[in-house]
Amino acid sequence: MFSHIMVGANDVQESKIFYDAILGSLGHDSGLVDDKGRCFYRTKSGTFAIGKPIDGEPACHGNGTTIGFSAENSATVDAWHSAGIANGGTSCENPPGLRGGTNGTLYIAYLRDPSGNKICALYR
Repeated sequence: MFSHIMVGANDVQESKIFYDAILGSLGHDSGLVDDKGRCFYRTKSGTFAIGKPIDGEPACHGNGTTIGFSAENSATVDAWHSAGIANGGTSCENPPGLRGGTNGTLYIAYLRDPSGNKICALYR
């Protein structure tokens, strides 16, 4: 459905360290920075990117926005969460664990990245 997702970052290098760690825990390669200072993580199914907002204003999180990354198992979700905390992220919502919902039971963890964007890793 999506070709790419881009989130704003006030400090792209700080955010790259964070995203290299959490996406690395999910098996993805380090991000590549282009000549405009944006960082891209490319996969067969799409691209995730970080960059300074082009309007020159500070990056800020979208209220009500969450970007979810797929994980292969609950241990990978835990590793993702730990990597995020160790690299400048902050835990939000409940600790990593099982959550029930309309889509069944999920194992999920939430973080805020260094610029405040809300992200999660989940295993179905």
